[in-house]
Amino acid sequence: MLSTLTALICLQLCWSQRINTEKQNLLKPIIWAQPTTRVTKGTPVSIWCQGPQSASEYQLYFRGNILALKRPESRRSRSKVNFFIPQMTLHTAGEYTCFYQSGELQSEPSDPLVLVVTGLYDIPKLQVHPGHEVTLGENVTFFCHLVAGTSKFFLLKEGRSNHVQQRYGNSQAKFPMGPMTRAHRGTYRCFGSYSDYTWSFPSEPVTLLIPGVGNTSFAPTDPTSSLDYRVFDSTAEESGLQEDSVFWDHTTQNLIRIGLACVVLMALVWLLAEDWLNRKKAQEGINESATWEGRRRRWRVQRSLEEEQRDAISLREVKAAPGPGTI
Repeated sequence: MLSTLTALICLQLCWSQRINTEKQNLLKPIIWAQPTTRVTKGTPVSIWCQGPQSASEYQLYFRGNILALKRPESRRSRSKVNFFIPQMTLHTAGEYTCFYQSGELQSEPSDPLVLVVTGLYDIPKLQVHPGHEVTLGENVTFFCHLVAGTSKFFLLKEGRSNHVQQRYGNSQAKFPMGPMTRAHRGTYRCFGSYSDYTWSFPSEPVTLLIPGVGNTSFAPTDPTSSLDYRVFDSTAEESGLQEDSVFWDHTTQNLIRIGLACVVLMALVWLLAEDWLNRKKAQEGINESATWEGRRRRWRVQRSLEEEQRDAISLREVKAAPGPGTI
C-alpha cells in the first residue's frame, strides 16, 4: 500500500508540473498601427496591443528596449491598450513589439511591427517602359530615379496589395515586371530610402492599363494610407483572439480532466494489480504449506510402518530363539 501511495503522489506531481508548463505558454498578443505603418513625418500614429481578458499590463518595446508600460483603462477595454505617438520622426521609426502580463506570467512577444517615416527626402520620379498601356504577356520595367541620390528604392502597388519590391542603387533602380497578367493592373509609386525605416516622399503615381481588359478606376490615393502591409479589422481580430483564448481555456480544462481521469484509472489498475499479486502470493503460500504438511504426514506414516515392521521382526526373532534349558 505504501508503494501505491508513492506511485500516486509521483503521478500527481508529474501531471501538475505538466499543467503548469501548459499554462505558462500564453498566447502572443496582436500589434498593429492606425492609420497605417507608413507615416508622414510629423503625423501622429497609434500603436495598439491586444491580448486576452486576463491581461493586466502591457509593455511596448522599441528596437529591443522597453519603451512604455500601460494598464487597460477599464475592464471593458481590458484586452487592448493604445500607445500614442504624437509625431512621427526619425527617432520613432523602427521595429516595435509588445508583451502582456497575466498574473505572474509574461506572454511571448508579438509579431514585429515596422513603422516607416516618409517625407524625408526629395520626390523621386517613376517611369515605366515601354509605356503604361501594356498587353497580356508583355514584360515592362519600372525606373525609379532620385536626383539627390540614395541607397535603396521601394516600388509599391496602391490598394490592399502586400507586394513590396526593393532594389539597391545610387540614384536609380530598375524593377522588371512580367509577363503581364490582369493582377498587374493598378497604380504604382516608388520611394527612395537610406534605411528600411526612413523613406522619401512618394513619387507621382503611374497606372498600368491593359487595353481590351475591363480596367476599373485607378484613381490615385494617399500612398501612406492605402499602401499598408495589411488592413486591420479590430472587431474581427478581437473576436478571433477571444475565440483563441476560449479555445485554449477549453483545451486546457479538457487536458486537465483527461489527465485526472488517467491518474485515477492508473491508480485503480495499480491497486487491482497489487491486490491480485497479494492474493496470488497468499494462495502460493497456502499451497506450499499444504504440500509440506502432506509430505510430513506421509513421512510419519512411513516411519510408523517401518517401526511396526521392525517390532514384528523383533517379535518373531524372540519367539524363534530357544528358551533356557533347551538342548
